[in-house]
Amino acid sequence: MTDAHTPAPPTTLAAPAARTPWHGIMVATTLPLREDLSVDYDAYAEHVAWLIANGCDGVVPNGSLGEYQTLTADERARVVRTAVEAAGDGGRVMPGVAAYGSAESRRWADQAAEAGAGSVLLLPPNAYRADETAVRAHYADVAKAGLPVVAYNNPIDTKVDLTPALLARLHADGSIVAVKEFSGDVRRAYEIAELAPGLDLLIGADDVLLELALAGAVGWIAGYPNALPASCATLYRAAVAGDIETALPLYKSLHSLLRWDSKTEFVHAIKLSMDIAGRPGGPTRPPRLPLTGEIEAAVRAATEKALAEGHN
Repeated sequence: MTDAHTPAPPTTLAAPAARTPWHGIMVATTLPLREDLSVDYDAYAEHVAWLIANGCDGVVPNGSLGEYQTLTADERARVVRTAVEAAGDGGRVMPGVAAYGSAESRRWADQAAEAGAGSVLLLPPNAYRADETAVRAHYADVAKAGLPVVAYNNPIDTKVDLTPALLARLHADGSIVAVKEFSGDVRRAYEIAELAPGLDLLIGADDVLLELALAGAVGWIAGYPNALPASCATLYRAAVAGDIETALPLYKSLHSLLRWDSKTEFVHAIKLSMDIAGRPGGPTRPPRLPLTGEIEAAVRAATEKALAEGHN
């Protein structure tokens, strides 16, 4: 207790809450390549810093958008180190650690930990159509690296479906903290919440952003912020806040672009949109070849429409 002659104790401001590494907009970054298809690490570092400066929370290097399947081991490791340095905070970096086998995925998770990353993104084993026992062993092994593991459910490409029931078991095993849900079935969000209420749901495809945000997603592993980060950040934050008056017009305006994130040509399309928007998109490595014909025209038209409407 104080009196008139006793100074009041100083006010103590609460420290800001620590950011959860896998929450928010985590951009699955494209990888700038020079004309000879070598990696331009300086351009990549600039891109990572630019995304964070324009409203994104972090980056996911070495995902499919980063063409990780075409990288050498040295390139893949250097990409992670570059991302951590450019982000200025390793908690903002979630490297993809997908590989044909669990041992290789575990090595990439160890490398991510050594580089200072805050979490990792992991597909199921994709050398073959693994059963539940193999999937659970795979995630348990990679989790031993010590970083939080975000499961990536992409049954379209891997032919292994991380169903809500299987995700609940992986979470109960202590192997995963979240799931990037890319099945396209937005109904799963509610079943995941029922079966594994402590498992974080992350939006895994740009063209179901609004639906999954309203269903309780706490993050977005995103593609099109590579080209239009500010508008995408506004859309995401309005959606997760339930601000439909802001989110729905933006979503409608951007959806002709966002849907390319779910198509076979998603890497080419997003890089082309970046080129049109004045960002370092550039070429892709084979087997991906430059877009031509109707697909190129469609991506170009959707990008030019978004830019004309003031998106950035």
